[in-house]
Amino acid sequence: MYATRPTPIARPVLAPLALSILLGFAPALHAQEAARPDEAAGDGLKLNAVMVTGASVKTTKMKQSLSVSAMDGEQLSKSGATNAAELLRSVPGVRSESSGGEGNANITVRGVPLSAGGSRYVQMQEDGLPVLLFGDIAFGTADQFLRADYNTERLEVVRGGSASTLASNSPGGIVNFISKTGSETGGALGLTAGLDRRLWRVDADYGGKLGNGLSFHVGGFQRIGEGGRPTGQTLENGGQLKANLTQKLSNGFVRLSFKSLDDRTPSLMPVPVTVSNGRINTIAGIDPREAFFITPSLARDSSFNKDGGYSNTATRDGLRVKSTAVGLESSLDLGDGLSLDEKFRKSSNSGRFIALFPADNGNGSGNNGKASFFTGTLFNTALDNFDNVFNDLKLSKSFAGAGGKTTLVAGLFYGSQNVAATWFWNQYNLTMSGNSAQVVDAAGKPSSNPVSSGWTTWGGCCTRTFDVQYTETSPYLALAWESGPLNLDVSLRRDEQKAQGFTLAGDNTAQKWDAASQKQVSYKVNHNSYSLGANYALSADMAVFARASNGVAFSADRLLYGNPLDGSVPIAVNEIDQQEAGLKWRSQGLSLFATLFNARTKESNYEVTTRTFTANKYESRGLELEAAYAQGPFKLSGGATFTHAKIAGSNDATVVGNKPRRQADVVYQITPSYSIGELEFGASLIGSGKSFGDDQNTITMPGYTVVNAFVNYQLNAKTQLSVSANNLFNALAYTEIEGDGHAARALTGRTVRATLKYEF
Repeated sequence: MYATRPTPIARPVLAPLALSILLGFAPALHAQEAARPDEAAGDGLKLNAVMVTGASVKTTKMKQSLSVSAMDGEQLSKSGATNAAELLRSVPGVRSESSGGEGNANITVRGVPLSAGGSRYVQMQEDGLPVLLFGDIAFGTADQFLRADYNTERLEVVRGGSASTLASNSPGGIVNFISKTGSETGGALGLTAGLDRRLWRVDADYGGKLGNGLSFHVGGFQRIGEGGRPTGQTLENGGQLKANLTQKLSNGFVRLSFKSLDDRTPSLMPVPVTVSNGRINTIAGIDPREAFFITPSLARDSSFNKDGGYSNTATRDGLRVKSTAVGLESSLDLGDGLSLDEKFRKSSNSGRFIALFPADNGNGSGNNGKASFFTGTLFNTALDNFDNVFNDLKLSKSFAGAGGKTTLVAGLFYGSQNVAATWFWNQYNLTMSGNSAQVVDAAGKPSSNPVSSGWTTWGGCCTRTFDVQYTETSPYLALAWESGPLNLDVSLRRDEQKAQGFTLAGDNTAQKWDAASQKQVSYKVNHNSYSLGANYALSADMAVFARASNGVAFSADRLLYGNPLDGSVPIAVNEIDQQEAGLKWRSQGLSLFATLFNARTKESNYEVTTRTFTANKYESRGLELEAAYAQGPFKLSGGATFTHAKIAGSNDATVVGNKPRRQADVVYQITPSYSIGELEFGASLIGSGKSFGDDQNTITMPGYTVVNAFVNYQLNAKTQLSVSANNLFNALAYTEIEGDGHAARALTGRTVRATLKYEF
C-alpha cells in the first residue's frame, strides 16, 4: 500500500494504498491533486470531489442529489478486504455478503432485499461499463469476473437515485471500479506472503507518458495459495493482466484497453449446522469459519456436458474464470457546448463453478447432526459462454439561459449478453470433518463414487443445459439545470430486452439430453424508468437534497424452466420505487452525509437450493449515515444504516408482514487509524445486528462485529512493510442459513498476511 511521505509541494501527492501492501490484493490508488480548500479543512468525505458514476453531468458530490461514495487509498487500506466484494462491506448503505470466497457474493443496497444470489439490483462496472448485463446469474455472478488490483485507481458507489436511469438492471445502485490511465508516471511492485495460510502473490504496475500526448498503463498480479482456509491444497492459482493506451487530443482523448483474467479460487458454500429454539448450533468437527469439504478424497467429478458426453473435472478448480476483453473509449469536445462520450467493450467469458452444498446435516436415522456422514450436492456447473458486447454513446449540450446553466444529455446503451451454462450435480457422502472429510458409500465405508448421479439428484430436477442471448437497447435522456445554490435534474430511460435461445432438460431414464424437453426462448420485455432530483446549497459547507426514482432489473436464467418463455405469457420483471432525502455537511475536520430512504420492491425469483419460485413485495425505510473525522495524526471514518423492512405481499401468505431474511435493523462500519512518525496502525470494524435467516422468521442469525487490523511501517521513501489481519478476533459471523436450518455460511476466520511494497 502507499504511505503518505514527504513530497515536493509542486508534485502530486500519492494517496496511501494500504490495501495493496496489507493484502497483496492492492487496488492501486489514484494520484491526488494538491489539497483543495475542503480537504485542508479536514473534509474526509471529499464533498468537493467530482464523481462520474451515475451522474448525467460531471459535478461535485456537494452539488449532486445522490447518495454516493468514493473509496480512496486510505479507506481501502483500512478496510482489511481480501477481494472486491469485501471492499464493498466498508461502503455505508451497501450489504455485501462476502462469505462465498473470491466471487459469488450476495450484494445489495439499503432497503433492497437480498432474496437471490449475486447482485440483482446493483450493477458491477469496470470503467463505466457492466461486467455482466445481469448481476444475479446462478453460478455466474458479475463479481466472479472482476479483480481489483494495482490497476484500480478508485472505487465509486452510487446507491439508488439516478442508477435507475443511467445504467441498465441497476435500480439499487452502481459499483464502478475505475482504472489508472498513466496520467502520472510511476509504478509499484508488491510481494505478499500468508503468515498463517500458504499464499504467495506478486502485484505490479507501471504507467507514464510516451510523448506527443500518448500515455500508457499496465499492471497485474499472479498468485498461488491454499485459499484463505486451512485446506492444505493449492486452490488459488492464477492472475490478471490489464493495460491501456491513451492518446490525448486537442479536444479530448481516445483510449484503448485490454484485460486478460485467468484465475482459480475456492468457492465457499454453507456447511452443516443444527438449529434448536431458533438458534444456530455448530456440529462437532465442523467450524463454519474454516470448513471446506472438497478434500483430496473428492479429487475428481464426472459430469454430463452440453454436447452429450462426459467431462472429468478436478474439483479443486472451484471457481475457475477466464475473461479476455478489449475496450475503446473516447471523450470529445465538439465545440459550442457540445460533447461526445463513447464507451465500447467486447469480452469473452467462460469458466466453471464447483462447490459442495450440504443436502442435509447428517440427520440419518433421526440423529440430527449426529450421524457419521452427510450427503453433499456437488454444484458442478459449466459456464459455457458468458460473452458480451456493450456500447454506451452519449451526446451532451450545455448552454446558458433560463436563469442558469442547462445541460441536455441524450444517450443510447446497447448490450448483448450470452448466458449458456450446463448443470449436472452428483451427490457424495462425506464424513463430518470440516477439513479432512472422506468420501464414503451409503453404508459409511470408504469410497470414491457418488451415491447419486446428476440424473437422480433431487429427483432429477436439475440436469439442464441452456443457451440464451439477451440483447438490451436502452435510449435515455437527462436534463440538468444549475442556478446559484440550486441544482435540478431529471432523467428518463427506456429499457427494451429481447431474449433468444433454448433450454434442454435431461432424460433421466435414457441418461441423455431429452430432445422433447427443448423449449424455445423468444420474448421481448420493456420498462420505462425515471429519476428526479434536487440539491440546494444552504452554504459552502452544507447542502440538502431529495430524489424520487423508479427502475427495473430484468431477469435472465432465473426465469428459465418455469413459465413458458415464448411470448405467450407475460414476463415477470423486478421493479423498485425509491424516495430519498439527505443532508451533506462539513466543519472543522468533521464531514457528514445523512440520507433518509424509502424503497418498495416487487420481484419474482427462483432459488436453486430449494428449487422454488417466489413472488414477493417488500417495503423498507430507514436512515443511512456516512461520516469522517480527522484531528492531527488521528483519523476516523465510518457509517451505519438503520432499516425497518417487511414483506408486504407474497405468493406465500404465511410470510406477509414478516421481516425479509438476512435484513438486520442496523449494519455499520468504523475505521480508526493513528500515525506516529513512519508507523501507522488501525482497524476496520464491520458489524451487523441480528437478523432472521428465513422469511418465516423462525431462525435467528446473531449479530456480529468483525475486526480487521493493520500495521504499516515506512522503511524508506519508497519501501513499506505491512502486516494485516482479517477477522482478527476470529468472530463467528453467519451471513446466511438455509430455510430449514440444516446448513449455514459464515465469514472466514482469522487470516494474517505481510506485504513488502516498493514504489518507483
